[in-house]
Amino acid sequence: MPVTSTMHPAVGAAFLRRDRAGRALAADAERVALACREMASRFRRGGKLIVFGNGGCGTDAAHITAEFMHPVIVGRRTLPALALSNDCATVTGVSGREGLAEAFAHQVRRWADPADMALGISRDGRCENVLRGLETAGELGLLTVALTGGDGGITVGRGVADHLLTVDSDDPAVVKEVHVTLCHLLWELVHVFFEKAGPVGEGAR
Repeated sequence: MPVTSTMHPAVGAAFLRRDRAGRALAADAERVALACREMASRFRRGGKLIVFGNGGCGTDAAHITAEFMHPVIVGRRTLPALALSNDCATVTGVSGREGLAEAFAHQVRRWADPADMALGISRDGRCENVLRGLETAGELGLLTVALTGGDGGITVGRGVADHLLTVDSDDPAVVKEVHVTLCHLLWELVHVFFEKAGPVGEGAR
C-alpha cells in the first residue's frame, strides 16, 4: 500500500529527529576520539572493559562486550570485556540483599583492576545503579565513560565520568539508536588507536 501524503510529514519528522542527533554526535567527534584514545591505552596496559546498564541499555552493554570479545571484522584483535548486566543471578541476588542501587557497584569492586575501564550506559543519566557503578569505578582508579541522553541527567552534576558522551535528544528511541552507533564507534576507534601505537609492549595483552 502506498504511503499517503498525510504520512509524509510524519516520516520526514522521524528521520529529522535522528538526523539532528547524528549531526550533534559528529560535531562531538573530538570528545569521542579522546575517550577512545584513553580506552586503547588502558587495553594496551592489560586492562579490560567493564560495561553495565539497565533494560535496553543492558542489551547495549552486552552488544559492545560481544564486539570487543568476538570482533565481526576478520583480523581485528580480541580485547577483554564483560557486561555486568548479563549475569541476572548476580544482579538479582545483590539487588535483593543490598538494593538495586548496588547491583553494579558490588560487581565492579569484585571484578575491577586499576588498569580497567568502566562504561556505564543510561538513557537519561538518572539510573542510580549505573551512577554508583561509575562512582565506585572512579574510586578504584578505573577510566570511566558514560553514555547518556537528553541533558545528561544527574550524571553531569555528580561528575562520575572521565568521559561523558551525551546524545542530544529526549526521544528514548533516538537515544537508543545513537547509543548503538556510539558503541560501534568506540569499538572501531579503540582499535585504530590501539594499532597506531605499534607492537604491544610488556604487560599488555
